[in-house]
Amino acid sequence: MIKHLQTIFCASAIAVLLLGTAANAQAQITRVDSGGQSVGFNLGYFAVRGEDSRATGDVLLADLSDFEPLAFDVKDFNGATIGGEWLFALGDYLEGGVGVGFYRRTVPSVYANVVNDNGTEIEQDLKLRVIPMTATVRFLPAGRGGVEPYVGAGFGAFNWRYSEVGEFVDTSDYSIFRDRYIADGTAFGPVVLGGVRFPVADVWTVGGEIRWQKAEGKFDDDVRLLGDRIDLGGVSASVTFHLRF
Repeated sequence: MIKHLQTIFCASAIAVLLLGTAANAQAQITRVDSGGQSVGFNLGYFAVRGEDSRATGDVLLADLSDFEPLAFDVKDFNGATIGGEWLFALGDYLEGGVGVGFYRRTVPSVYANVVNDNGTEIEQDLKLRVIPMTATVRFLPAGRGGVEPYVGAGFGAFNWRYSEVGEFVDTSDYSIFRDRYIADGTAFGPVVLGGVRFPVADVWTVGGEIRWQKAEGKFDDDVRLLGDRIDLGGVSASVTFHLRF
């Protein structure tokens, strides 16, 4: 997870620094004077919590440690994200924000120690989708306008859906059957973030952001998945673009 985040963060930092340098080459950085509001979007990479730090009862851990475990890596669920947000001033050094994002990842898997009678793999698709809806407050130590480093925190509602679809082994008699197991819901948890924004035009900014989240989706009693929850925590790194007005 750290390796992926370092790659994404370095790429984001290089892009941001190049754009900031281009803006400086034309003139000194101009403070963007606006009504204190902006809309933006972001493109990034989400790294889920690793196997050693996931919540007790997590379905992925259960799949990996079952009597007949599946063969996949938790890091296979790392993937791209996209999102949008609205930011508004709460003073010279504070701003509020509301945003929504989207992440979806499908991980192919097989049983680690069992195969079909004809020697072929017993295959499944594990799929996780998360739509985070967040409300945050940011502190801008240098104020609004110009180069804007910031840190912030808030709360998120994480709409999620997890499914396992394909072939499975009945461990009572080792018969193989097809089925699908689906769970969904909305989980709540904290969000912590930090980043920096650079002006590249009168009303446009570009930047980079690191965001940490923690939440757990609980399964209903009638869901026939191993484990009783899905850990939705992790860290994302993204490039951000904002239009001020």
